[in-house]
Amino acid sequence: MFKRVVRQSKFRHVFGQAVKNDQCYDDIRVSRVTWDSAFCAVNSKFVAVIVEASGGGAFMVLPLHKTGRIDKAYPTVCGHTGPVLDIDWCPHNDQVIASGSEDCTVMVWQIPENGLVTSMPEPVVVLEGHSKRVGIITWHPTARNILLSAGCDNVIIIWNVGTGEAIITLEDMHPDIIFSVCWNRNGSLICTACKDKKVRVIDPRKEEIVAEKDKAHEGARPIRAIFLSDGKVFTTGFSRMSERQLALWDPENMEEPVSVHEMDTSNGVLLPFYDPDTNVVYLCGKGDSSIRYFEITDEAPFVHYLSTFTTKEPQRGMGYMPKRGLDVNKCEIARFYKLHERKCEPIIMTVPRKSDLFQDDLYPDTAGPEAPLEAEEWFEGKNGDPILISLKHGYIPGKNRDLKVVKKNILDNKLSKNTENTTPAIKTATSTPSIKSEAKLDEVLKEMKSLRELVSSQEKRIAKLEQQLSKMDI
Repeated sequence: MFKRVVRQSKFRHVFGQAVKNDQCYDDIRVSRVTWDSAFCAVNSKFVAVIVEASGGGAFMVLPLHKTGRIDKAYPTVCGHTGPVLDIDWCPHNDQVIASGSEDCTVMVWQIPENGLVTSMPEPVVVLEGHSKRVGIITWHPTARNILLSAGCDNVIIIWNVGTGEAIITLEDMHPDIIFSVCWNRNGSLICTACKDKKVRVIDPRKEEIVAEKDKAHEGARPIRAIFLSDGKVFTTGFSRMSERQLALWDPENMEEPVSVHEMDTSNGVLLPFYDPDTNVVYLCGKGDSSIRYFEITDEAPFVHYLSTFTTKEPQRGMGYMPKRGLDVNKCEIARFYKLHERKCEPIIMTVPRKSDLFQDDLYPDTAGPEAPLEAEEWFEGKNGDPILISLKHGYIPGKNRDLKVVKKNILDNKLSKNTENTTPAIKTATSTPSIKSEAKLDEVLKEMKSLRELVSSQEKRIAKLEQQLSKMDI
């Protein structure tokens, strides 16, 4: 009997291809901040890139189709007073993005349907609660308007963006800088990697550590940890000999890893991107010029190396497109947005297939944009799995609803304290528009007026030219 040397896998021949130059986003001054985040966030409508900004922090939001050279005067999202460190698109609304910055704040922005026309200095809501810079931002996968932020004050805060309040604060769990935070598939747990070399699995609502592993990777360089769809934890880090490692852990028993692999001796931090539908993990090292990909299965050795996509240029950061933004007709199973010093270059991962028909095995139903839970339900203890959608006829984006922030009335809190012994106070939401929103409204009305005047003058000019033309015909 011949021993089968090569493992059968439909992803064995996945190949990566960089797009042509005219489909790249050129002349973007990518941020030079020394921070190990991806610097890029992508969804099915927009690509957002953290850029260099004088006197504050900014990021650029480009519609996907706006390729080619980007004008130096192109508008940015520029409300932070310190460099932006991390950005993340809301999974339930393609026009809402959150950003964390060195100015210790988290800001949430609503991008107009067709992208920015003028620079955006005013966020929908500012979330203040961290005492040091905020380096990690991540939205809840299944509950609407819940955002997690982690700062260099070693604190994790979970916000209700709809009310602008910090609901859960995890303070004494991490003695040192938090390197990464990731929600599990239904958002009931988070896993964190910390500078103390521990990987922790935390139940945020009970505010308790469910499982932890000391010295998950023994090297001193940053560790990354992500949840897989079956509940296992995948980590990347460094060995004592400074070799890059990846490991798979079972939170039920964190004593020994399920699998460990040594890779190479480069010193770039490996950013893991995971596709829960195909169980493929892509590793992009900061400063590397390659993307390695692995398939995770239930059979030993559990983590199977598939292939490596290599280019000449090193990557400054990387954006990862959600499944619903891919082209299913071309068997595209992943798309990355690689940041160079001055441009953003899409890289397409494809499974070669001869048939033009929809490939069910490559595209099982994937998480859609609809949120199964509201924020309040999750805080009350409910969990919900992602609502799945089929990609058979491609993804058609629906209408996104606007993000509304309802601030609680501060007076109600005082009132409830006074009437504690009598009747419970009913909290009301103030709907008084702020001075800022009134100013914004005036600005929009002025712009509309000037545009109307412009259209009217152009119509008159067209009529005049048509008149001249008719005289020439005579």
